[in-house]
Amino acid sequence: MQIQFLGTGAGMPSKLRNTSSIALKLLEECGKIWLFDCGEATQHQILHTTIKPGKINKLFITHLHGDHIFGLPGFLSSRSFLGGNDPLTIYGPKGLEEWVRMTLNVTKTHLTYELHFVEVTEGLLFEDDQFQVYVRQLEHVIPCYGYRIVQKDLPGKLDVEKARQLGVPNGPLLGRLKSGFDVQLENGEVISSEQVVSEPIKGFTVTILGDTRYCEAAIDLAKDADVVIHEATFDEGTSELAAIYGHATNEEAARVAREAGAKQLFMNHISARFLSHDLQRLVQHARETFAESYIVNDFEQYAWHNHTCQLIEKEE
Repeated sequence: MQIQFLGTGAGMPSKLRNTSSIALKLLEECGKIWLFDCGEATQHQILHTTIKPGKINKLFITHLHGDHIFGLPGFLSSRSFLGGNDPLTIYGPKGLEEWVRMTLNVTKTHLTYELHFVEVTEGLLFEDDQFQVYVRQLEHVIPCYGYRIVQKDLPGKLDVEKARQLGVPNGPLLGRLKSGFDVQLENGEVISSEQVVSEPIKGFTVTILGDTRYCEAAIDLAKDADVVIHEATFDEGTSELAAIYGHATNEEAARVAREAGAKQLFMNHISARFLSHDLQRLVQHARETFAESYIVNDFEQYAWHNHTCQLIEKEE
């Protein structure tokens, strides 16, 4: 799993930050990419990465403010022009499908792939054999949702050497043991999977929050998460504005991560009022509440390794 930030700004694009969009790259897990929000010029940001639009098969929208959805028509059209033929499912609040389909119809935009919409409600939104996605409504000035992505536990590792010592030959019996089945050897001895396979490996949990005040729903979604991505539009000096406009400060984002028992906090949706020289102060203040706090930047990419997300690349 990798997380790449395509846009980390708030409201309007700035020279340093584009509007909101996050790519959850699940190429090793299922060969696909999930996109969270699609602010204006997201398709332009993608051009500066290795992301292939055709690999994006799910798109999750947190809410219907322009800095989170105005990039959708262009992205959907470009995905079609670039040969994306696989179906795309868009999850989002009520009204999203109407807006997208009306825009495509008025502009006579023809897509070469099936487009499906799922109107989000609280609870379990999606599940397959690898993942679960949960949703809670947050506290913003319009309906806004956060997503909790849970990777199901992975099979334990097979100790091939131990299996050989117990008399298991190379071949299909090893595969059955790894899959959790007991096997019988030619001499009648039964070897159980538990003897040679480790405990299941815990999967990752990533919480991606939309625009929100500090709230219990955010804490619930972030409970014991490996990574929490939380907006930090304001700081302690502008906390009154945060409350008025339904946003959070850097310290409030850190409180959510701490109270949820999360492992890492990535702060995004940074106001253009903050320049590069302000960021270290914002991070240090957040770390007074939650030590593993970071401010992320456009194009930064983090890889899941040894149960933590590490910065691996900033594509230009």
